[in-house]
Amino acid sequence: MSLKKINTVLAAAFILFILWFGSEFILIPETVAPTFGLPSWPSGDGGGFLIVKGTRDVVMALVLGVLLVTGHRRALGWAMLVEAFAAYGDMTNVLAHHGSVATALGVHCLTATLMVVNGLLILRETRTVAAAPVTPAPQPA
Repeated sequence: MSLKKINTVLAAAFILFILWFGSEFILIPETVAPTFGLPSWPSGDGGGFLIVKGTRDVVMALVLGVLLVTGHRRALGWAMLVEAFAAYGDMTNVLAHHGSVATALGVHCLTATLMVVNGLLILRETRTVAAAPVTPAPQPA
């Protein structure tokens, strides 16, 4: 299997995962919220922040999806690198608020790191290789 196919499958898996997870935060935030890793969740009107998190994830997935479908692979690689910061931010948030270390590292950090690896692989796949300088062949005297 070629590097391009592996990268495409990995990127599509990330897109579907982020879209699914974000959709859950929009549709059933009270059910999925405890899996995020924080020790407590907002109550009352504060629950709207969970939908904000879901909307962020859905938009991130759609950006990656559009880049993948339209064939802008180099931009897809860069976007994956940048969007990994959101998952690293989620990890930092969970750790800073004394949440689950296992979830912070096993979900957020792992996801971010795999996104970085996939983004770097896509950038490697799409890099342009500079042509070797052409030197004239020696002419017989």
